[in-house]
Parts: sequence; structure tokens; C-alpha cells
Amino acid sequence: MTPVRVLIVDDDALVRTGLVMMLREAPDIEVVAEAADGQEALSALAHTDVDLVLMDIRMPHFDGLSATEMIRAAPRPPEVVVLTTFDADAHVHRALRAGAAGFLLKDTPPEQIVDSIRRIADGEPVLSSSVLKALIERTFTGETAARAAEARDWLAVLNERERDVADDVGSGMTNAEIADHLYIAVPTVKTHVSAALTKLGLSNRVQLALFVHEAKSTGAGVAAPRRGRGNS
Repeated sequence: MTPVRVLIVDDDALVRTGLVMMLREAPDIEVVAEAADGQEALSALAHTDVDLVLMDIRMPHFDGLSATEMIRAAPRPPEVVVLTTFDADAHVHRALRAGAAGFLLKDTPPEQIVDSIRRIADGEPVLSSSVLKALIERTFTGETAARAAEARDWLAVLNERERDVADDVGSGMTNAEIADHLYIAVPTVKTHVSAALTKLGLSNRVQLALFVHEAKSTGAGVAAPRRGRGNS
């Protein structure tokens, strides 16, 4: 099996060293480059084949948010996983909207970080339902109604089964859990997720989860949205 090629971006050399040492223990993960800020990360990506970037947010000179936006805007970009010390950092939402596949707390146990990297590399972004809820509650204060109405309009373009799957994605379920819940096969779940992402113009299931939470933020269910732009 080809190892997951990882770029570690953090301004703290001790953090980078610790991550490198930890990931070296995983035979299917290879750290191919390190960077101390976003600009160094972009330079490394220009010369190195990378599958996944572990990106710190708060760095001098060129922060991780700007770097994430630039990386994800490029053709065929690597996945980006945000590293943070706060589970409800206001900046994390911006990174997720830019297309980050999820985020990990810096005090996450090593085995969970390794497992998360494997899951994300396999196309299953990692964001726990509790953290997602904290992000939504912090970010949408004061503008909930407008965002919820817009999200429900957009979700109306999905068919009933796609909305069911989207709702479960918003609850933090894995593909296997969704398959069990809806009594369908895992490949079918992946097909519905892919269709929903395409229709909504989103990059990954984390963005879909955020969209679902926006739509439900005034108490409305995803399965019964308002008239959508695609159904006018």
C-alpha cells in the first residue's frame, strides 16, 4: 500500500518534531516535508507530492487560514487538516468553509491522530458532532435566520434520499453508520454524498455537515426545506 504523504505545518519546532516522531510509528504514513508557516507550506507543495497537510492556524508571517484557502483553491489539492488548541476556535469555521477536511486538537491522543489521518486520506473527513455543534453555535450568533433560510433553499435541490443522507452527515455519522441507519449499502451512501456535494457546489462532507446545521439552526428539519433554487 502506498503510504499517505504528509506535510506538517506549525511554527513550533517542538510540535513538528513530536508529530514527526509519532507518525513515523505508522507504516502507512510518511512525513515528506515540514514548514514553519503558510508561505513555507506553499513552497513545499510546489516541489513535493503531498496527500495531506496538517495545518496549524495561528502562525506568524503567513497564517494557516490563508494558506488553507490558497491550497484548496488549487487544482487537485491535498486534503488539509487543521491543528488547533481550541475545539471551538472561531477561525476553524473559516478553514472548514475553505475546504479543510476537518480538524484535530493538539492534545488528541496519538492513536486517534493516526486513525484520523487514515480516515481522511480514505475520503472520510473527521469532525465530531460535539465539535461541529460548538462551531455552529459560536459562528452563527446574530445571523442565524438569514443563513438558515439560504441553506434550506439550497438543500431543496436534493432529492429525499440525498437529504436523509445529508442529515446523517450533519449528525457526525460515518458512512457505515449512515448505511445501517438508512438500511442501504455503504457504496450507495457514498453515491448520495457525492451527488449532494455536486449539487450544492461543496468540496467535502464537513462542508455538507455545516450546511445541514445552518438549515436546522432555527429548528427546521432538513427533510422538509423551503422551495429551492433548483425547483423554481
